[in-house]
Amino acid sequence: MGEVNVLGNLKLTELNIESSFPIRKTPYTSSKKLWKPNTYIKKIKKIQSKKHKVRVVIAGTKISLLMSIKSFKYALKNGNRDEYLYTLSLKQYRSFAYKKLKKKKGARKSKKKRAAPPKKIGIGSTVKVNGRLHLDSYGRGPGMYEKNATRQVIYIVPGRKYPVCVGIGGIARGWVKRSEVKRV
Repeated sequence: MGEVNVLGNLKLTELNIESSFPIRKTPYTSSKKLWKPNTYIKKIKKIQSKKHKVRVVIAGTKISLLMSIKSFKYALKNGNRDEYLYTLSLKQYRSFAYKKLKKKKGARKSKKKRAAPPKKIGIGSTVKVNGRLHLDSYGRGPGMYEKNATRQVIYIVPGRKYPVCVGIGGIARGWVKRSEVKRV
């Protein structure tokens, strides 16, 4: 088949900012009043701990993204106690919601109740036995009759003439036909 191009949804945008918190007015600062670096650090950590979203707008472009703070690291620059270097990693946030699906117009609810499923017999089921016990599932060694005896199903071997082995407390008493047992 060769190379194929599969179209899919857009991945989330990530943005990494490496900079420093300025302590003095510089040509690249736009704010008239600058806070101390610790104030910026506290505000960013508060936004991150409360899991708030932030709006990132890049001036002079059409870029405006709703993002979350992925990580925030900071340290002092070259021993200068006032200037902090930082790395801020942001990841795009997309809101999502679950939507309730509507029923199809043609679908109707059935007002009739379904019949209860037949009482199935399985290994461990408690049953009433009315029939002759046999030595094996092939019917060899016919033994005593049981009438309204409460027993437990030990084994089931489908396709045999006497497929159900019944017993008491996990000890086998004999094999009987499926028609000779009824679930209690």
